[in-house]
Amino acid sequence: MARVDGRANDDLRPVKITLGYQDYPEGSALIEMGNTRVLCAVSVEDRVPPFLKGQGTGWVTAEYAMLPRATHTRTSRNPDKQAGRSQEIQRLIGRSLRAAIDMNSLGERTFTIDCDVLQADGGTRTASITGAYVALYVALNKLKKMGMYKTVPIKCAVAAISVGVVDRLKMLDLCYEEDSRAAVDFNVVMTDKGEFVELQGTAEGKPFSKDAIDALIALADKGIKQLFEEQKKALSGFKQA
Repeated sequence: MARVDGRANDDLRPVKITLGYQDYPEGSALIEMGNTRVLCAVSVEDRVPPFLKGQGTGWVTAEYAMLPRATHTRTSRNPDKQAGRSQEIQRLIGRSLRAAIDMNSLGERTFTIDCDVLQADGGTRTASITGAYVALYVALNKLKKMGMYKTVPIKCAVAAISVGVVDRLKMLDLCYEEDSRAAVDFNVVMTDKGEFVELQGTAEGKPFSKDAIDALIALADKGIKQLFEEQKKALSGFKQA
C-alpha cells in the first residue's frame, strides 16, 4: 500500500535545516520535515533555577508552542488549553538536549530553547528535538568564541524521529494522516553514539509484541542516522569557534 506522499515505508520526508533564521537569539534554526516546520531559538541567561543555585552547574530547558494556524483549524493562543500536551513535549525536548550537554561545564547559565511550530503535519516534537540541537550547538559555539568557554560543552549529538504501524505496515517518520490512524506510535530519541535518550511507545487498541518493538527501533535508528547527517550538513557552513 502506497503512503500518502508516495514515500517508501523506510524513507524520511524531505529534511531542510536553516541556520540563523532569526537574528537576535544566541542560536536559531528552522527545521522542515515535509510539511512540518518548527522554529527553534536559544536564549541564554546568567542565572539558574533555585534548585541549582550555588552549585556551579547550568541548566537547559525548552518551551514548546504551536501557532494558532499551524493546523487545519485555528487553535487558541490561551496556553491553558494546550498546557498538558505542551508541558509533556517541552519536558521531552529539555531532557533530550540535557543528554547531549556537559551540564557541569555550562557555568551558572540557563539555556532556554523556544520551539514554535509554524506548521504541523506530524512529528512536531521529534522535529523540535532535532532542530533544537542544531540551534543549541550554534549558541554554545558563539559563547566559546566570546571566551566564555574553553571548549564547547557538547558530549554528543541528539536527534529524534517517529515510527509506527499503519495499516499493518511499519513506517518511518509519520505525517499527520498516518499518525492519526496508526495502530502503534513510537517517538525515539537517540545520540550519535547509538544510545537511547527516550522511547515513547503506545498502542491504539491491540497491544504490540517485542518483535514489533525491535523492528520499529531498528527503523528509527536508520532514520535518526540520516538526521545526524542532515544536522552535520546544516552545520558544515557554520564557522565554529
